[in-house]
Amino acid sequence: MSIFSFKRIIFSVFAGMILLSGCINKEPAAEKMYQVLEDVVEAEREFEEQQKPLVSLEKQEKDIYNQIMALGMKQHDEIVKLSDEALSIIEKRRELLQKEIESINASKTEFKKAKEIKNEITISAQKKKAEELFMIMTDRYKVHSQLSKEYLMALDSDKDLYIMLKNESVSYDKLEEQVTKLNNTYQKVFEKNEEFNDYTAQYNEKKLEFYKEAGLNLKNDE
Repeated sequence: MSIFSFKRIIFSVFAGMILLSGCINKEPAAEKMYQVLEDVVEAEREFEEQQKPLVSLEKQEKDIYNQIMALGMKQHDEIVKLSDEALSIIEKRRELLQKEIESINASKTEFKKAKEIKNEITISAQKKKAEELFMIMTDRYKVHSQLSKEYLMALDSDKDLYIMLKNESVSYDKLEEQVTKLNNTYQKVFEKNEEFNDYTAQYNEKKLEFYKEAGLNLKNDE
């Protein structure tokens, strides 16, 4: 039996603060849009901070699972001990995911302001970029919601597996069935993770295109 392993790499809109050092085109709506987009960066800072700890916990749990599989069911006391460690890690992962969700929700609240501001933009080229940016980010939020739901389902399936492993009389067939279910769930997580990363990359690129089109004079604060 093996658990599907995926590399969780989630890019955020946080990639170093971008400072507005001047505006070539004095379009007020463009400057207002800039402020909203940078507020979104700040709102997602907490999201960014959850990524490395989540990856670390996922690796720890995978290592524990491998240890259990190497032991065999005859060493039940050790399996129970390791399963309890894994269950504790699952709850820590759940807590970090909740912080991630809250950060994305805060980002979504900030980004709602962009809907009204983009309608104030009068220059057609800028408006087009702003519309594209808004559509991409809307899709990104939708995918993150789907990703979170799949990830929570994976955590529940993880939990069920370790509870089963603690049961000395559990059958191999039941364990195999649960692992198959878990692998299928993580495959969905992987796919949504990839989709989310793709939208994030598109968003970051489109944001810079909008800044350039709006004539914003920017510099990175590194």
